[in-house]
Amino acid sequence: MGLIAIHQLPVTPETLSLRLLGKGRVQQQAVNELQGLPDDNPWKLAALELLYNLRTILEVRQDLEPDDQELIMELSPLYLQRLEDATQRGIQQGNQQGQRLMVESMLQVKFGEVDAELARIIDGLIELPPLERTQLIMQLSRDEILTRFRNN
Repeated sequence: MGLIAIHQLPVTPETLSLRLLGKGRVQQQAVNELQGLPDDNPWKLAALELLYNLRTILEVRQDLEPDDQELIMELSPLYLQRLEDATQRGIQQGNQQGQRLMVESMLQVKFGEVDAELARIIDGLIELPPLERTQLIMQLSRDEILTRFRNN
């Protein structure tokens, strides 16, 4: 068995996870270091998820200590940014799915069905501005559309 005095740990990347479990200034410094990691760092993403869960748990408690209140305040901007990012990703994914469905529907109306050949060019059509995309689908024949997008 061993004891760790978190406030006495050296400030290194290897001790960051333990220092996040500390209190007061030690924890605040660790949260700041965590924020400084690259956004694509998998450890950062996992640690922030755990901190968001901790923030939620602390928020519903009635008898918060001052250190816990400070942690909630420290994590609130990060948490709000996470919610905004998730909302934006959801909107973008929904927009892409909506465009795909619209192009598939237009191709189906024009050509009767969307077979494997037509399905392969949908991504190319989606990349076009909406007006140009609609004009191509409405004006070109099946062979002309396939030829145009096979060559791109």
